[in-house]
Amino acid sequence: MAALDRVKVLVLGDSGVGKSSLVHLLCQNQVLGNPSWTVGCSVDVRIHDYKEGTPEEKTYYIELWDVGGSVGSATSVKSTRAVFYNLLNGIILVHDLTNKKSSQNLYRWSLEALNRDVAPTGVLVTNGDYDREQFADNQIPLLVIGTKLDQIPETKRNEVLTRTAFLAEDFNAEEINLDCTNPRYLAAGSSNAVKLSRFFDKVIEKRYFLRDGSQVCHFS
Repeated sequence: MAALDRVKVLVLGDSGVGKSSLVHLLCQNQVLGNPSWTVGCSVDVRIHDYKEGTPEEKTYYIELWDVGGSVGSATSVKSTRAVFYNLLNGIILVHDLTNKKSSQNLYRWSLEALNRDVAPTGVLVTNGDYDREQFADNQIPLLVIGTKLDQIPETKRNEVLTRTAFLAEDFNAEEINLDCTNPRYLAAGSSNAVKLSRFFDKVIEKRYFLRDGSQVCHFS
């Protein structure tokens, strides 16, 4: 059997937002029983059928790179992480819906990965304002995922989801909100599953296909 083509997707966000639990759910379709802190980077693989159900259907490997989420502005910290950012094809930005700061820090994470944070100690979010020009020419597909939806009381959900909805708009990305301890949020055919599949399709298209739909030849 021929080896499958693959794409590299970074999973970024603060420590404790549930990145490892999310990656385990995406790749193993199981709940991670005892998540631990990720040191450095952990890589898992998901099999994805590109354009499933169409004549163009093809199977790919999606490498999900779960990058340790220690927040720090020191150049040494960022230099250590920078090695994981090479040759990336997509980014999943993960935030904790119960932690407003983790949502705000997604701007810092994204710009760091895309080598846009030229001033390591610079403030990217000021008084709630965000400079969208920093992403005006971004060609890397992004997906925003909010975790710990189960920890928000029903009476507060609309308020919280309204507050975080601007993230997807700022990043020109789709948004998924879920509970990583409940696989039903990504059940086949659900709106979340459709959004996830659409994101992976976009990552593959950017990596392997030209805008006119013709395939790009890559040599290893």
